[in-house]
Amino acid sequence: MSKNHSYNVKVEWTGNKGTGTSSYRAYERSHSILVEGKPKILGSSDPAFRGDKTKHNPEDMLVASLSACHMLFYLHLCADAGITVMDYVDNAFGTMEETPEGGGRFAEVILRPTVKITDESRIEEANKLHHKANQLCFIANSCNFPIRHEPTCEVAGKDQ
Repeated sequence: MSKNHSYNVKVEWTGNKGTGTSSYRAYERSHSILVEGKPKILGSSDPAFRGDKTKHNPEDMLVASLSACHMLFYLHLCADAGITVMDYVDNAFGTMEETPEGGGRFAEVILRPTVKITDESRIEEANKLHHKANQLCFIANSCNFPIRHEPTCEVAGKDQ
């Protein structure tokens, strides 16, 4: 039996400088993302589209969502397999292509997690669990572009 989950998010435009969208340059792309009981996220568009570079943009958040979802499934799979993860850092990278019509789409996202585990004999197994995490990831399963993985696994506490 499948389970459904719901997510309520309020996005509020905060960039009206007094004349609304009277012209393309007349307004800011600033907005707030609000989820009840959670801190407000300040957003804007990518600076390439007249956005505020100090605020999160939707493209950043898509890449972050993929990275976080993958990490959470990966940690779950490692725990189930008896692989002790001591540290996990992902330097994820996404590429978006603009279309001539002014729209665009993501071409790919590359996840580059560096994972530190306690047992050197399980590095190969730990690396293979990234594939299964990708198969299970809710966000990855919702995307229509490739999500590649370039994992590195090391032994925690071992001098590099």
